[in-house]
Amino acid sequence: MTLWQTTLDALALLVSFDKELWEIVAVSFSVSLSAISLVLIPATLSAFLLAYCDFRGKWLLLSIVNTLQAIPTVVIGLLLYMMLSRSGPLGDWQMLFTQRAMIVGQMIICFPVLVSMMHGALQSSDRRITETAITLGASMPRVAMTMIWETRFPLMAATIAAFSRIVTEVGCSMMVGGNIMGITRNIPTAIAMESHKGAFAQGVALGIVLLSLALMLNFLLTSMRGKGYLRT
Repeated sequence: MTLWQTTLDALALLVSFDKELWEIVAVSFSVSLSAISLVLIPATLSAFLLAYCDFRGKWLLLSIVNTLQAIPTVVIGLLLYMMLSRSGPLGDWQMLFTQRAMIVGQMIICFPVLVSMMHGALQSSDRRITETAITLGASMPRVAMTMIWETRFPLMAATIAAFSRIVTEVGCSMMVGGNIMGITRNIPTAIAMESHKGAFAQGVALGIVLLSLALMLNFLLTSMRGKGYLRT
């Protein structure tokens, strides 16, 4: 099958709203959006504390966070699999091969990415804003909200980067999700499986979905920044 014919078949699957294809897309986005929604606030607060608070062991904690970004997702999946399997300490939770396990895995993956990138954005911001707010008697929550608003564009960019990291990862999802059709089969695992089978049309179609998402998110950020909504 030629590349041109494969592309045409992929587009046909998309425009015909193929049930199997869009079930995979729905699972992928449901899991990844749930994961990043659950860690977004804790990661933002952690990044703020690391950027503006001095405490013993701060740099060690930062080093650990930065190191966790480099751990392969399949290793995280393996560790989580061992924890959630029947013989593991959390086996009674019966989470293995469910979307909940995939969400937990993706939360672990994206948390250090969010913290590291947000920490860099907050630390590079103008500290005079913080000093002025404290001088005017603003409470710490108010100071935090002010700084988060002032750095909203790089924080949103960090969120998009973390979301891109988890929505495209395959190792952890395959290990703890099991690639069950209609339940845990997401875009990356489906692409890997269909490619091994030699059925490239569905893989290309799913790839088009991911590429379209990336283009839309970046276009939205660029557009809002150009209009001044996200100017820092």
